[in-house]
Formats: sequence, C-alpha cells, structure tokens
Amino acid sequence: MEYEYAHEIKEMCSVRKGTNHDCAPIPQEGKWTSVKEVNQINGFTNAVGGCAPQQGACKLTLNIKNGIIEEALIETIGCSGMTHSACMAGEILPGRTVLEALNTDLVCDAINTAMREAFLQIAYGRSQSAYSEGGLPVGASMEDLGKGKRSQIGTVFSSRKTGPRYLENMEGYILELGLDENDEIIGYKYINIGKFFEDIEKGVPIEAAFSKGVKTYGRFDEAVKKINPRKE
Repeated sequence: MEYEYAHEIKEMCSVRKGTNHDCAPIPQEGKWTSVKEVNQINGFTNAVGGCAPQQGACKLTLNIKNGIIEEALIETIGCSGMTHSACMAGEILPGRTVLEALNTDLVCDAINTAMREAFLQIAYGRSQSAYSEGGLPVGASMEDLGKGKRSQIGTVFSSRKTGPRYLENMEGYILELGLDENDEIIGYKYINIGKFFEDIEKGVPIEAAFSKGVKTYGRFDEAVKKINPRKE
C-alpha cells in the first residue's frame, strides 16, 4: 500500500532497526501468548466502572473465546436508568469482538467504563482465567450470583444522629435489626429473596414460601429490642 509521506521524510535515508523484539507474551488460559490479532484474545474477567457524576456503578463480567464475547454478566447499582441500560447491554455484547464492544455505545457511561477496564485486563493478561488451562466454560459468571441467581448487594444507611441501618446484604433483604441493652446491633432478620421466589415457582403458597425464606443472623433471638430499619 502506498502512503503519502511528508517532504521531510522523503529527504531522509533509511536506517535499519537493530532492536525489534516481538510483543510481550501474556498469560491466557494456561498458555503464554503473543497476541497480535483480536481473535487471539481469550479470558474470563471482571471489571467495575462508574459514570461521570458517580451516581452509580457497573460490575461487568465477560467470558471471551477467540476474541468474541460469548458470555456477559452486567450488574449495576445506584441508578434506576442504569438497570435498563444493563438490559440493552445484555443484548448488545454477546457475539461482538472485544474491540467492537470497546467502540460500541453500551448506553450507560458506567457500563462503557467497565467495558474499557475489562478490555485492559484482557489485553494485558490480567484475566481471572489467565492460568486456568482451557479457560472457564461459558456460563461460569452465573456462579458469581450464587444460589437464587441474584447479585451480591450490600446496602447500609447510616447517619450521625440515628446510627447504622442495615438494609440488604448477601443473605437478603433485611426485615428487622436486633439491638441489645446498649442499642447496639447484635443480629438481624432477613428474607432470602431468591429462595422465596424459587419456592413460589415450585408451587409453594406465598405465605409458606415467605416463612421458609425468613432467617436470622447473629444473636437476633437475644435482642432486647427489634426495629424495622426502614421506618424506625
């Protein structure tokens, strides 16, 4: 291919390059690979991105095989619009190469940023499956969700006047906080939302499913005072 050269370049002589190392190899699925083409990229990786006003964040999990995104898990928090953007990104990402995805508008700034960070991890061999021979099977990101197939969410509100209010964590949606005689939290009652809906789908009556899904943590039964963290 003929290129247009500036006048200054045309007047210069050619100097042979003495040092010409190959690109640095990166660890990929149990191998060291000198990646020169997009279709040589493989790996399972997680990345987190935030939007410009820092209102919300996205955790993006990708499983890439031969440069193509075969699996995507998009988890968002903090912004209502971001949840809808995640739905659209779930339709956009699978089937695209990592380079295409990097240059595609994924609707939400936080998801776009997470995609950029995921690309960097993959390109520099920092994937979760870097030393796993053959990588991880498509569908591996579902394991991140655990039982009930829900994101691991931690929501705690706290103020100087009222102290902390646990609202939701890995176990589930918190119904009550248990306090001791010093008004310190010693446990809580929660409902495992995933388990609750799984039982309903199996035909368990709603009230029975709710009762089965409610559990306690810590020394909740010893509490001298129990409060609704969203109202009291």
